[in-house]
Amino acid sequence: MSSSRRTQSERQFERALKVIPGGVNSPARAFGAVGGHPLIIDRGEGQYLYDIDGNRYIDFVGSWGPHILGHRHPRVISRIEEALKKGTSFGAPTLLETELAELVTELVPCVEKVRMVNSGTEAAMSAIRLARGFTGRDKIIKFAGCYHGHVDSLLVQAGSGALTLGTPSSPGIPQGCTADTLVLEYNDLDQLQETFEQQGDQIACLILEPVVGNMGVVLPEPGFLETIRELCSQNGTVFIMDEVMTGFRVSMGGAQQRFGITPDICMLGKVIGGGMPVGAYGGKSEIMDTISPVGTVYQAGTLSGNPIAMASGIATLECLKETNPYPQLEEKTQRLTEGLRTAAAKSGLPHTLSECGSMFTLFFNPDKVTNYTISARNDTDLFARYFQGMLDRGIYLPCSQFEANFTSAMMNDDDINQTIQAAGEVLQEIA
Repeated sequence: MSSSRRTQSERQFERALKVIPGGVNSPARAFGAVGGHPLIIDRGEGQYLYDIDGNRYIDFVGSWGPHILGHRHPRVISRIEEALKKGTSFGAPTLLETELAELVTELVPCVEKVRMVNSGTEAAMSAIRLARGFTGRDKIIKFAGCYHGHVDSLLVQAGSGALTLGTPSSPGIPQGCTADTLVLEYNDLDQLQETFEQQGDQIACLILEPVVGNMGVVLPEPGFLETIRELCSQNGTVFIMDEVMTGFRVSMGGAQQRFGITPDICMLGKVIGGGMPVGAYGGKSEIMDTISPVGTVYQAGTLSGNPIAMASGIATLECLKETNPYPQLEEKTQRLTEGLRTAAAKSGLPHTLSECGSMFTLFFNPDKVTNYTISARNDTDLFARYFQGMLDRGIYLPCSQFEANFTSAMMNDDDINQTIQAAGEVLQEIA
């Protein structure tokens, strides 16, 4: 479909620009990196999105990861409606909070206790504070290209929107906020070991995405996660896995289960809320009991553990646990990515493709992407043309070369074949 069939979206976006900065409530939704204006979505149904002009799209964004079961899964909607009839928020404990916490501690290897919050950013902020309070140290390690929300101390060489928009850090962050943040290159073992040799006794925590989704999908090289676990243990450093994206997505127990590496703390989000705004951080009881009201590290939230969000998360995790869609979902994703590889090879365009579970990225880059430096060389102009061509053919992709694509359990053979055919046509056009 051409942009002329998206006139309502164009008109309503102009309306939004008058009252919302940039017309969007998150820069990840802006089309600045690909041109044009974002679609205004009316509804989701299964594996599809519908815009306000009535156009249907196969959805590879999935609300940026949560909708592994597809949009409006009947069991999730039913549980939300049941909770909604009792009220929206109480500012007091409910059984739903404990029920979701029990599911998380059962399913995620490192989690003995968990604290619910409202977003991945809030989980990151809280986990960093907890690690510093637990160790009595100030320095933290993060990796270039890993994005952990818009936390001041972590918005340094971040990926995703920061990379797309060419602003790897942000004005408004005092220099002092990042003075204790050590930024290393992802997958660089020598740099990692050298840093711990020099400053290991000062490092409160190391935080990373075990599979990066914010400079495109980038996998850990063999030995990388294992070495991190070993160095953190040797130096008394808290190892934090940011599983906001990978949790319940690359396997039932997240990346830590998939790779067999257990962190001290992990952060969760996206799938854990089934599309509702939920975040969480959890880990060893010894560390988690440092949080108030048991310990002295303060963290609070008026709407944390919101009953509607808890109900959505419970239904989602129960459904995943009972149906185990992961083998079939991974098989579907592999069939799709093989088709994309073939189409890209026929076009002659420089490319690589990376995938893990139901996450993938087609990079317009001749080199295997293993870190931020290589990912920054992606041909974003080519991606922009690819994105628009796919959108015109009813395929809704993330509007950035540096974001992960997500498949859902609802996608079928026709969806996969349509996507491969569309990619073949577009790649030939832009070659």
